[in-house]
Amino acid sequence: MKVVIVDDTHINLVLMSRLMEKLEDVSTVAFQSAREALEWCRAHPYDLLILDYMMPDINGLEFMAGLDPDLRARPPVLMVTASQDVEIRHRALENGANDFLIKPIDKVEFLARTRNMLELRRATVALQSRASWLASEVAKATAALRAREQETIVLLCRASEYRDPETGAHIQRMAHYSRLIAAELGMSEEEQEHILNAAPMHDIGKVGTPDTILLKPGRLNPDEMEVMRQHALIGYNILKSSETRMLQLAAEIAYSHHERYDGSGYPNGLKGEAIPLAGRIVAVADVFDALTNVRPYKTAWSLDAARNFLLENSGSHFDPNCVEALMRRWSDVLAIRERLDDSAAQDAA
Repeated sequence: MKVVIVDDTHINLVLMSRLMEKLEDVSTVAFQSAREALEWCRAHPYDLLILDYMMPDINGLEFMAGLDPDLRARPPVLMVTASQDVEIRHRALENGANDFLIKPIDKVEFLARTRNMLELRRATVALQSRASWLASEVAKATAALRAREQETIVLLCRASEYRDPETGAHIQRMAHYSRLIAAELGMSEEEQEHILNAAPMHDIGKVGTPDTILLKPGRLNPDEMEVMRQHALIGYNILKSSETRMLQLAAEIAYSHHERYDGSGYPNGLKGEAIPLAGRIVAVADVFDALTNVRPYKTAWSLDAARNFLLENSGSHFDPNCVEALMRRWSDVLAIRERLDDSAAQDAA
């Protein structure tokens, strides 16, 4: 344990340092200058501060005022003073002093009090170490849980890719666009990460859509469109029973990303902010990427055409805030398209 002793009288420093040497596993750092001691304490770890009250440059109260304001994080302070003034003691206690000694120092009392304070410090440090260890273990367990969640997501997405003509690159791109929008809307890092990981499952319900409809070239007729629209509910039913936040969000996205801001979407005809924010975000990201890539029923649109479509349908099909968020990150959109184009995804596979 490291003990800092501050006293402007050399003989007092020598006396207290010699007494501390009687305690096991204790080293001392002594200062006659309170200002030098304060600078040292601010820069170095220590376990006990033995502090004189009456000093010429700064007194003990001023010294404590210059230490860490968080008293819970501060090592204990033993104030040594020749003053009997009760007000000084009260002020010292308010500023973080843990105990007092009156000069001239009684050796037995000095050793007993410093020994007790160091034992308390040892217990506090051990408790902090235990808390840090527990926090580390919780972080490891949480990371393992998230890894299993991510594995589940990947497997579910692979299952849908076997039946869905949309490429794996589309799923990656729209997920990253979704994260861009979430970030621009001020969502936390954790929420952005959830959006990124949950968005790829937006169309998982298509595993329940017949191939004759899912793979049909050209437009669907009204009856076929009704069957196709059921994928939103199917996806929700697949994911809704999970207790993890990630898959709950994925269920919410699967169910709501085909709703329209003006209430003309499906499956529930939700309008405006009644549509979950994650669904509104993914709607913009998904449609934008779908427009700019080939599908069995259409050719790819140009970037300008897709951008104009989003702007023209802002407030009707799409949440205006989500559209504006994507537009503000346009350079990032282009970077994602270049990094995650279909040919790159195929090479990676």
